[in-house]
Amino acid sequence: MNINKVLPITALLLAGLMTGCKKESVGQSPILSSDSSTSGLQISDPGLLAPVDLGRAGQFTILSKSGITDVFPSAITGDVGSSPITGAAIHLTCPEVTGTIYSVDAAGPPCKVTNSSRLATAVGDMQTAYTDAAGRPNPKYLNLGAGNIGGKTLKPGLYKWTSALVIPTDITISGNNNHVWIFQVAGTLTMSSGVKIILSGGAQARNIFWQTSGKVILGTTSHFEGTILCKTGINLRTGASINGRLLAQTAVTLQKSTVNRPN
Repeated sequence: MNINKVLPITALLLAGLMTGCKKESVGQSPILSSDSSTSGLQISDPGLLAPVDLGRAGQFTILSKSGITDVFPSAITGDVGSSPITGAAIHLTCPEVTGTIYSVDAAGPPCKVTNSSRLATAVGDMQTAYTDAAGRPNPKYLNLGAGNIGGKTLKPGLYKWTSALVIPTDITISGNNNHVWIFQVAGTLTMSSGVKIILSGGAQARNIFWQTSGKVILGTTSHFEGTILCKTGINLRTGASINGRLLAQTAVTLQKSTVNRPN
């Protein structure tokens, strides 16, 4: 065969093979990628997150299983309750709560409403929501900042830390009003005094969920955003505030704190 005829045919075959390989490689998403803006391990995004369904627990600003302690005066906007412990473990005064205080029995603040079945449902939903948040698979970010996220801007997605998480300086949560953030923390969550979470770009506190296995401590005069689903206790130190919910499977401690349920 004439070599001048063979060469063009060979070139066409090679070009076809290379094009096919290129298409195959483009269609395969990488499992891991580096995101320099967050300086952590980023796992490919499995898609938009669905918010955590809080059920009846979402109707409460503060809900606990073993009581609410308080250093007067705190200011809570929204409903408050504790179950199965007696209402005597709710140490809020009526003027501190713009909403309803629910108790399982006749004990508690004089303005309380006794409704053990409502509280039992809410606590059950709180535990279901905790399990949902803790069990979400395929985190987009794993151990971001080695457990220290001070100064970072957090994009929408699922985050996971396999140990404690600290927030020593201000952070920003950035996204639009439909984006969802879920933070899974295997240890404690501690925010330093005077530190705040800043929402940017239309991000909404109602779409932010912090699931923690260990206790949560919000330092003096700090400000937090989002719903806290805690396996243990939540402690707000003097003057700390939150735009969100405190849903604890043990106790909630307030010290001249401000707690507003998100819209």
